[in-house]
Amino acid sequence: MGRKKILGAALAAALAAAAASVLLPGEQAQPGAEAQVPARSGPEAGPRAAPIDLPARASLRKPGGELFAAPPPPPPPSRPAAAAPVEVKIQAPPMPYRVAGQVSHEGTTVVLARDERVYLVRVGDKLDGGYRVEAIRPDGVTLVYTPLDLREHLAAASALRVDPPAAVAQAAKPAPVAAAKTVAPAQLRWQGPARVQAGNPFEVALKLTSDQAVRGSPLQLSYDARLLEPVAVRAGEFFADGSFTYRVSPDGSILVGAFGKGEVPADAEFLVVTFKPVRAGVTAELKLSSVALQDAAGGPVVHAPLAAFRTSITQ
Repeated sequence: MGRKKILGAALAAALAAAAASVLLPGEQAQPGAEAQVPARSGPEAGPRAAPIDLPARASLRKPGGELFAAPPPPPPPSRPAAAAPVEVKIQAPPMPYRVAGQVSHEGTTVVLARDERVYLVRVGDKLDGGYRVEAIRPDGVTLVYTPLDLREHLAAASALRVDPPAAVAQAAKPAPVAAAKTVAPAQLRWQGPARVQAGNPFEVALKLTSDQAVRGSPLQLSYDARLLEPVAVRAGEFFADGSFTYRVSPDGSILVGAFGKGEVPADAEFLVVTFKPVRAGVTAELKLSSVALQDAAGGPVVHAPLAAFRTSITQ
């Protein structure tokens, strides 16, 4: 029992000495100072080792960035490439007119048709819808749409006869017109009094008979304006439900455009003109200067020549 106490006390003393050597060194290291290694004496002492510099650690307290920072804005959307400009072509409205025929008297007058109406026009005339007649040529008519200054050529179904200059007209010879072989030519005739009294109006009718359907015709009447004064011009029964247009010229001519349903005429009344005799003691004449009968398809209808209508003017 006594021996165990002695061994325990010796062990406790040894442990206390060891702890004191660790906890109480001879020199305490100063903060920031390098550790000193005691120099060895004697022959085993060698060169002193250089101190080792350790790299400094980055402070953990330094922020590396915003933890909940807003994300960067998205890049702006790319603009689509600009489309190439589209060229817009300015156009006039659909042409409402067509060439229906032609008459001639001191210049060329063309008959234009629009729906069921006809117009007798010359170069320079203005038409409904903003059109103006710019030129008349054998192959057709040129109209100008004045709001846009656009031109359009109206082709004629057959060549128009344009009056040539006087020198050329004298040298040129008209080509003979071949009559239809299988169909008899249409017949035209006048109906009116053979004698009239000066100052009293009277009527003259132009009548038509044909084996073919006749849709219409432009025509021209001429008379002596010193003897006869036109009072009225109207469509005959054959064109009562169709289109009828006329123009009276002070030089003694009447231009007419008449179009109907395209029926076959049998002594049908084409037109009626009312005249007032101006001077007594003379014989007045009414002539059919030009006529171009057309069938239902717009083709020509051949007709026999028509002599002038004559009436004597008395007191």
